[in-house]
Amino acid sequence: MRKCEVCGNEYWGVFEIRTAGGGVHLFDSFECAITKLAPVCEHCGCRIIGHGVEINGRFFCSAHCARAVDESKGQQLRDAVGNPAG
Repeated sequence: MRKCEVCGNEYWGVFEIRTAGGGVHLFDSFECAITKLAPVCEHCGCRIIGHGVEINGRFFCSAHCARAVDESKGQQLRDAVGNPAG
């Protein structure tokens, strides 16, 4: 059996993720994969597991966090949450 590189769990269902940079990683859950690979929001520190926002190579979980750090660059951004008709 293979072992998750984050938690060390040996499990028959361990899966492999290959990154664009050529890295190969083994995980037993998406939670462990997120812990290892997901970028961190520069404002609030949460893991970015959705699309997020990138401004000049800096990553944020939302437009709100991007504006909080760089208002001039983030003012054109809008979070797409909620009812667009309402």
